[in-house]
Amino acid sequence: MQVVPTSATRTLTIVIPALNEEDAIGDTISRCLEARDQIMRQAELSEVEIIVVSDGSTDRTVEVAKSFDEVKVIVFEVNQGYGAAIKEGWRLGSGTMLGFLDADGTCDPRYFAVLCETAMKEDADIVLGSRLGPNSKMPKVRRFGNRLYALLLGLLCGRAITDTASGMRVVRRRALKYLYPLPDGLHFTPSMSARALLNDLRLVELPMDYSERVGRSKLSVVRDGIRFLQAIFAGVLTYRPEKLLLFAFVLCTVIAVLFAAYPTEFYLQHRRLEEWMIYRFVACYILGSFGLTLLLGTALTSRMSTFGPRRRGANSFWPALVAGILSGTSLFLVLGFLLAAAVFFVWPGIVEFWQTKSTTLHWSRLIAGSFSLFAALQTAVFAFLMEVVSVWRRQLEQVAPDKPVPRQDSIEREKQAIET
Repeated sequence: MQVVPTSATRTLTIVIPALNEEDAIGDTISRCLEARDQIMRQAELSEVEIIVVSDGSTDRTVEVAKSFDEVKVIVFEVNQGYGAAIKEGWRLGSGTMLGFLDADGTCDPRYFAVLCETAMKEDADIVLGSRLGPNSKMPKVRRFGNRLYALLLGLLCGRAITDTASGMRVVRRRALKYLYPLPDGLHFTPSMSARALLNDLRLVELPMDYSERVGRSKLSVVRDGIRFLQAIFAGVLTYRPEKLLLFAFVLCTVIAVLFAAYPTEFYLQHRRLEEWMIYRFVACYILGSFGLTLLLGTALTSRMSTFGPRRRGANSFWPALVAGILSGTSLFLVLGFLLAAAVFFVWPGIVEFWQTKSTTLHWSRLIAGSFSLFAALQTAVFAFLMEVVSVWRRQLEQVAPDKPVPRQDSIEREKQAIET
């Protein structure tokens, strides 16, 4: 039975990851301490806990942080990464809600009040402050990069977001089981955004002010930008790989239709094909075969998703629809249609060769027939693999009918940080 937190049990843990932030850490901690009463009052919390994690700092960051008696300080002797620092603070913290705040003075800690309040009112799993509002002082290069990542993630997951890498957000502890494992580096934040959106968690964005940082930024636009892209794609591959396959299938289909448009129009008008059109037929053959592989892969991946990491919510509509069509009786109807098409295209040539030991079958029928036969073979292999997946699933249900399919080992290694 799930216990619903009340105002007496709702607490917030704020983690401040810091790497050589001696110039800014003191002011950031002071502002957090000053904001505690407002956060507790506005969000109806019983406690706000502040944890500073020094991620291998070699300056006076630890000394300054330890001068505040009301703050817990965790020290990494060597640098382990931005994400590692946040996760360790969350693991050792006691809050039912978990927040983090960059130590560089760019964000106002008082904003945690509205983030927590929104999380409660809208029952959100994650509430983040978007740094791309009208009062943002983010450098133009980083602003452009963030908008680009947000656009890419929106296209891949079908849900809009403006700031994938916000360094100030609140997460319900209950949501960690759907988010972990998360990376240790600076790509911790875009990876979290990707996993949340792709795994159907409720993520809410609120615009917030963003100031110029104190000191030198640790972010490399090129190196960390590449890591951000890798984090987004890793989230897609973890939770919704079928979306990439389906997108590629649609792209192949569109290109194949464009290649085939003129030969088709020419044939309808003249009832013949020019010899040079063989190149377009070959291109359509390749695109069609690859597109069918992608479509079958979409259906197979959708069925295999139950063996992957924990998903919240049902499969996406189109991949699920494809998987439903390419299964059972309809799959064998597709296979039968492809075999019949192959015979239809090459049968005149077979008959002619049987009678005369030679054939004048037009190259277009040969290409269409070979494509249909190859597609039938692909579909037969797909049907075999689908049956393998079904057998595996039935065996798992027989072994442990009341237990979910085991999750990835990497998630299990971090489950000590999760309180359900």
